[in-house]
Amino acid sequence: MLEMLFLEAKLMKMSKFIKSTLILLVGGFLTKVLGMLIKIITTRIIGTETLGLYMLIMPTFNLFITLAQGGLPISVSKIVSENKKDNKKIVFSSIFILICTTFFLMILLIFISPLIAKFLHNDSLSFPIMCIGLTLPFISLSGIIRGYFFGKENMFPHVLSNNFEQVVRIILNIIFLPLLSNYEPRVSVTFLILSNVISETTSIIILYFFLPRKIKITKEMLKPEKIIIKDVLNISIPTTGSRIIGTIGYFLEPIVLTSFLLMNGYTTNYITYEYGVLTGYVMPLLLLPSFFTMAISQATLPVISNGYANNKIPYVKKKIKQSLLLSFAIGLFFTIILMIFPEIFMKLIYNTNEGVSYIRKLAPFFLLLYIQTPLVSVMQALDKAKDAMYSTLVGSIIKIALIIILSFFKIGLYPLVIATVVNIIYVTVFNYIKVKKIFKNK
Repeated sequence: MLEMLFLEAKLMKMSKFIKSTLILLVGGFLTKVLGMLIKIITTRIIGTETLGLYMLIMPTFNLFITLAQGGLPISVSKIVSENKKDNKKIVFSSIFILICTTFFLMILLIFISPLIAKFLHNDSLSFPIMCIGLTLPFISLSGIIRGYFFGKENMFPHVLSNNFEQVVRIILNIIFLPLLSNYEPRVSVTFLILSNVISETTSIIILYFFLPRKIKITKEMLKPEKIIIKDVLNISIPTTGSRIIGTIGYFLEPIVLTSFLLMNGYTTNYITYEYGVLTGYVMPLLLLPSFFTMAISQATLPVISNGYANNKIPYVKKKIKQSLLLSFAIGLFFTIILMIFPEIFMKLIYNTNEGVSYIRKLAPFFLLLYIQTPLVSVMQALDKAKDAMYSTLVGSIIKIALIIILSFFKIGLYPLVIATVVNIIYVTVFNYIKVKKIFKNK
């Protein structure tokens, strides 16, 4: 009788995991399709030059989002999945941390935006960079709420809100970008930044309707609890550390690249155009399969975290193997297609053949990147976020160093291409070896 009950519970848990993964895969696919549609609409309206300017400040945008979120979504997901704390307290304590960090970052951006624009050798970008601050509370809050649903292994609210958010972006871009194209490029760039406020607000409203209705909000609940804040920060700081290091590297990338290429005789227009092609056209296309691997990672993290906390080592090993093999298989399929038909995809999506040579050279190495995402999630679930942070740090240092060194060889934007490849190889191999060592010791 007990065996039957155990088997039934196991099947229910497996069914829940499969259901969560499928929801994320289907939802992720729709989100990615909508995201690509946004890119098609945006690039065709604003042109390559304005796209290049937008892509120049995206590393700054990503850095401040990472700082604002502070790893809170992952912390909330992990703690909620372990069922050891009051979920309401976890969410509200995380929101308290969010309020403190976003307020500081918004003030900081007001003062340093001219300096960042100067480093990018384009003073017109100062105001768009400053506007990043206005988006941070909305993006971070939606991240925390999503973290709660991930911890509960309820993926549908995340998927629904994500897709509605993308639809709102499409509508906004179709309506406003043609009107703004008559003005200087920075106006369109500013709009693309600020549109996140409206789209993320839409996302938050949708997520809100899926929250438990029986919760009565009290003053005691809103009061941040030191123990929970400590638990949240113990997870979020190492997690954020890894992401911050990665985004700092990404933040420094256009600054270092632009500075050293200018030093070696390239013009600002050439750099902006090629950087727009590489990061605005090529990279999003190569990252297309990542929505599958991200979905697998998001579904796997709470499962592995819970299994590892309860010392279910064979079960955890099985789930890790499944997530890596599935990510690799999906990545391999897309890699082959992109290598054979890059011209078709570039023409279909962006109406250009620019960047085809970049795709053919980068695609084989991006296969490693597709398993890097689930590997990082596994390390976070196994309380090895510090090791992931170390690999990201070393990888970022190697990448920046290679960009500087190779810029002197006058090979266009290939210093960035080569540095990206080396970074992917190092980080993926390092994380894989670390995960294998964890279970070897077990």
